This record gives sequence, C-alpha cells and structure tokens, in this order.
Amino acid sequence: MKNVYFLSDAHLGSRAIAHGRTQERRLVNFLESIKHNAAAVYLLGDIFDFWYEFKLVVPKGYTRFLGKISELTDLGVEVHFFIGNHDIWCGDYLEKECGVTIHRQPLTCEIYGKEFFLAHGDGLGDKDAKFKLLRAMFHSTTLQTLFSTIHPRWSMELGLEWAKHSRLKREGGKEPEYMGEDKEPLVLFTKNYLKDHPDINYFIYGHRHIMLDLMLSRTSRMLILGDWIQDFSYAVFDGENMFLEQYVEGESQYS
Repeated sequence: MKNVYFLSDAHLGSRAIAHGRTQERRLVNFLESIKHNAAAVYLLGDIFDFWYEFKLVVPKGYTRFLGKISELTDLGVEVHFFIGNHDIWCGDYLEKECGVTIHRQPLTCEIYGKEFFLAHGDGLGDKDAKFKLLRAMFHSTTLQTLFSTIHPRWSMELGLEWAKHSRLKREGGKEPEYMGEDKEPLVLFTKNYLKDHPDINYFIYGHRHIMLDLMLSRTSRMLILGDWIQDFSYAVFDGENMFLEQYVEGESQYS
C-alpha cells in the first residue's frame, strides 16, 4: 500500500522570501523522494504566492515544480491542488498541462477506508470583517474579469507586491503563534462541524502556517500542516497511521 501525502503553503515566487530558489528546490527534492511510494499528493493551497492565470498567459517561473508534479501525474500519482487565498485564480492550465485535479471548495473524501475533510482553511471560522470582505472581492468573477483586462506586466507586478506587503506587515513576516483551542478559528470551526459530521476521521488544513496535531475525539483528529517556508512540513498517511513530519534533505521519505 502506497502513502498519501499532504502539504501546503509553499508561497512559491514570494518576494518576501529571500531563499526562494532554494525553497523551490527543496520542495522539488521532497517530491522526487516520494514519487515511487506515493499513491496521491494533496497540495492544500497557497502553493504559489500569487498565481493569476490569463487565457493565453501563465506566470513566469516555477518550471522545476511544475515539471515535477507533471512527472508525478505521468507516473500515475494523483496530484490534487486546492486553491488558497493566494492562488485563487487558477484556470485550466494546471489540469491540462500538469494533470492535476483542481479543488475550489473543501473536499470530503474517503482514503483507505477513512473519512477526510480537506481544505486550505481560509474563510473557515474566521470572523474578521476585513478578511471576509477581501475574500469576497478576490472570489468575485466580475472583479476577476476586470483584473484580467490589465496587461500582465502590471497586473502580475501588482499581485506580487500585494502578496509581499501582506507577509511583511506581520511581525517578523510570520503568522501569529497558535492561539489555543478556545480562540483558534480553524479549531472552533472544526469542533462545530464535527458535531454534525461525527464520522470524519481526519480534518487537514493549511493556511495558518503552524504545525498542529490535535485529537478532537477518540476517532477524529485535526492537523494544520505548517508551511514550506520555515517548517518544510507535511503529513503522510500510510493507510493505518497519520504522521506530521518535517522534511530533511537526504533522508528517505517512508520508502
């Protein structure tokens, strides 16, 4: 039985990350290390720091990463790509050229007999009015159509600079620390959702850039995946056990 892997929040191309090329290579090296032992890879959002896909134009760069996920799908590995709040604007390029499956909403699915709820995590339980307004704007098809009329030379510059500013305005460029079960929006959302969906065994999210492994009940567990900026972390499910791990170059990944 092959493993199933989950990771998120690489923010490839971020102008706020000094080691961007090294970061991309580490992610590619990780995917290379698991390619023969993976049944599926779930990319749970914000893989790109800003991705806006025009009808005939896609963003510059990411060739190593795109080539590697294309290699995985060519080998028969399922690659699932969830849009995040930084890479909402995917068209059909990744599906047609790289063979991935795009998910635009949270997904409930069965993997090796266990029930999973998978999502990037943005908008789930977060009551911040400013964030909810921005999220609605970014998901607006009308505003997306208007944005696409701007030449990519300027629209991509605007998007990349906005994403850079969004990260650098945080203290130290990092996400807030874990706020505890009674304050963390994703935990509160999950506990409430679990009341009506008690059969879900694993809730897995990205978005928060923290590594969290929390038992919610005897049969339900919640994970937040960390990121590929500082943590280089991922979850792996072998059909019986779930592990939240950090990638170290040169180590064999569950081969």
